[in-house]
Amino acid sequence: MLSLAFDNSYWQELTGFYSECSPEQVPDAQLVYFNHTLAEEIGVDAADSDPAELASIFSGNHLPDGAQPIAQVYAGHQFGSFNPQLGDGRAHLLGEVLSPTGERWDIALKGSGKTPYSRGGDGKAAIGPMLREVLISEAMHSLGIPTTRSLAVVLTGEAVYRETALPGAVLTRVAASHLRIGTFQFYASRGQQEAVKKLADYTITRHYPEAKNATNPYLAMLNGVVEQQANLIAQWMGGGFIHGVMNTDNMSLAGETIDYGPCAFMDAYYPHTVFSSIDHHGRYAYRNQPAIAQWNLARFAEALISLIDDDTDKAIELATESVLRFDTLYQNSWQRVMATKLGFSESLLTEQQSLIDDWLALLKNTQTDFTLAHYYLIFAAQGDSTRLMELIGDPQQLDVWLAQWQQLRQENNVDTTAIIERMQKQNPRIIPRNHHVEYVLKEASENGNYQPFKQFLTALHNPYSQDVLFDEWQHPADPEFTRDYQTFCGT
Repeated sequence: MLSLAFDNSYWQELTGFYSECSPEQVPDAQLVYFNHTLAEEIGVDAADSDPAELASIFSGNHLPDGAQPIAQVYAGHQFGSFNPQLGDGRAHLLGEVLSPTGERWDIALKGSGKTPYSRGGDGKAAIGPMLREVLISEAMHSLGIPTTRSLAVVLTGEAVYRETALPGAVLTRVAASHLRIGTFQFYASRGQQEAVKKLADYTITRHYPEAKNATNPYLAMLNGVVEQQANLIAQWMGGGFIHGVMNTDNMSLAGETIDYGPCAFMDAYYPHTVFSSIDHHGRYAYRNQPAIAQWNLARFAEALISLIDDDTDKAIELATESVLRFDTLYQNSWQRVMATKLGFSESLLTEQQSLIDDWLALLKNTQTDFTLAHYYLIFAAQGDSTRLMELIGDPQQLDVWLAQWQQLRQENNVDTTAIIERMQKQNPRIIPRNHHVEYVLKEASENGNYQPFKQFLTALHNPYSQDVLFDEWQHPADPEFTRDYQTFCGT
């Protein structure tokens, strides 16, 4: 029998911040994915559970002992416009479990039916978007980028109607928490300052315990959130990841990537890249992600003003200083990420900035694949720049940059072995390339063939491997595919 050690602090301590509601029953639950490794990490003992039992639990048909399903309420700025009433419209937080190391994890179902916040939606999800979240979230984890994780996907045996009828499915998401900027906005926008304080105290206890002993705990919490977001977005940028829907209700206060809707990874390096079908003006384009993160943090700071200081003017000044720190924190983190991708240590950050800028300009001017350029740079460090030359297609521009790269290495006596080791840990060969994602999802949703999905997922769990078994997942799509490619939110 499946064992989950629930300890539901959100349900216990924040009564009134959610609605109690249960997942809808599904007619024919069938398990198509289960992450046994993740289950073990978070302390979910599924070793003796058969697929039918797992399907019953993670479809919502059977609630395990200790589960107290709720739908969380929140607000949010969506594409810059404030919506005062959002919430989990198709998700149920079953509760929290404690891992063997004492870490607290949310266990939530997505696509599990209507809630009080569904706003006319059906509360359901199709198999394609749920498997997409598995692929992207597990790839992000393997790349070392903070993220929510995917524990299970269950087919429901019923059709979900979007443009066409699609197989329905439920995803189980694991997160450090589902606290969002929008959670604070919901209460702050209503002038419910005691609720904001209660939520802030809970957030500090759960995610920023060091802030408790600070002179100004709420400002310390804000500083912590700003720092985590700066580091997270820098890692997104270094991986070529485009979130696609950076609304404030999709910004986690735990510092994790959350909500894998119209997300995608960039192929050719082009800072203005947008894939989301609903981002008509490019608000959440690749290049805009740092600025949007800071904008979102400003909205979070606004919700905390009454807590930061009784003097509103002073509180605004302190909050503004905190949010403005994002620029420096982000640039430092971005430089560290890019320095490592070029094989250098943090000690040379100032000297490397022009080298980084010239490298990115070269990739942009030649429309070169972002991931493969960094991967092939490893071979160039070993003395073989053939692959990189063929990829970039402009030997003259590349030779100039390689000479600068080599000069910086020589001037600082940077060991070649150390350069290669750094790049091998930072420059993946395998990412969730969009054409591969679409292929394996189509096979699964239209043909019931999950083998390509499983093979691709295995490759994504080994992004730095040079195993020939993963060769087929390495190469980018034809430019024609990328030029017209769009992603969709899945709702």
